Amino acid sequence: MMKMIYSNKTFKDDHIFRLTDETGMLQHSKYALPDPNHGYTTDDNARALIMALMLYEEYKKKKYLDLVYRYASFLLNAQNENGRFKNFMGYDRKWLEEEGSEDCFGRCLWALGYAISNENTPQGVKQGLSHILKSAMPHVTALNWPRAKAYSIIGLAYLEDEDAAGLIFQMAQSLCCQYDEHKDEDWKWFEDVVTYCNSTLPWSLMAAYRVTREKRFLYVAEESLEFLEKVTFKDGYFKPVGCDGWLLKGGKSGEFDEQPVEACEAVLTCMEAYKVTNKKKYLQKAKKCHAWYEGANSKGISLIDSETGGCYDGLTPKGVNLNMGAESLVSYIISYMKISEVR
Repeated sequence: MMKMIYSNKTFKDDHIFRLTDETGMLQHSKYALPDPNHGYTTDDNARALIMALMLYEEYKKKKYLDLVYRYASFLLNAQNENGRFKNFMGYDRKWLEEEGSEDCFGRCLWALGYAISNENTPQGVKQGLSHILKSAMPHVTALNWPRAKAYSIIGLAYLEDEDAAGLIFQMAQSLCCQYDEHKDEDWKWFEDVVTYCNSTLPWSLMAAYRVTREKRFLYVAEESLEFLEKVTFKDGYFKPVGCDGWLLKGGKSGEFDEQPVEACEAVLTCMEAYKVTNKKKYLQKAKKCHAWYEGANSKGISLIDSETGGCYDGLTPKGVNLNMGAESLVSYIISYMKISEVR
């Protein structure tokens, strides 16, 4: 196991505050410089809300609570009158679309569920976020894309609510049906291609089992996760499916680029699996997934910038992508905070 880059005493948050302005967290950077040209996304600010709450819960510093308010406000601004969410915003604070993707909707529900259920969220923020969630809930049953359903399940699973539990059961059933349509003797997956944010699918079914105790959900979650692990741990360390080519059924996995978000969500998936099953193998896999950031990867290179605490944007055939955008940063911090719970 790779040694941690930072202890809790030396944790660096410089890049978080450089990438965040009065509006929210900027989407991209050019090397270590925040890049206003690409504006903001609701995707990033939703996940940043989770990150900020994790930091505030651990360190109880006002600067992190201020981030909670800022990212939560971004979500409020992103919601349409119909309850769905816009995603892309220019640096001039003008929205670039009327409505974002279903994945964006799902990530918003993930953040909302996490924040509303968190005891460290200020009451006034909870009330505001609950208002956002109430407006979004009627659209959950209309979701079609599997990852949107998965993120929504994950978010709703934080809530102790019968209506939420019913929606979780319905969406988890839908994912299991999709799984049955695509799996065969050698291919245990929900689609005929393994693409992005893959761990969210088994993770959501683990969460659905925790809420509903439906054994079918746990079976599919463990079987699909075992299949994914065979793909991503074939050389003994975590190597996510590369976004240049993905993994088509019957084909070879894309070697690069390896994305930081995959390691984070693999950590969260394995930690959920450990929580649900108490199987220590999942805890060990979670630690290996986080170690990807620290150099236990196909290139043997750390993705963490020691000067700023930022995270590089991925592994390429030539090494690291030296840009440090929001998704990479937030993914690393969430993974760092989660794995610190068991270190």
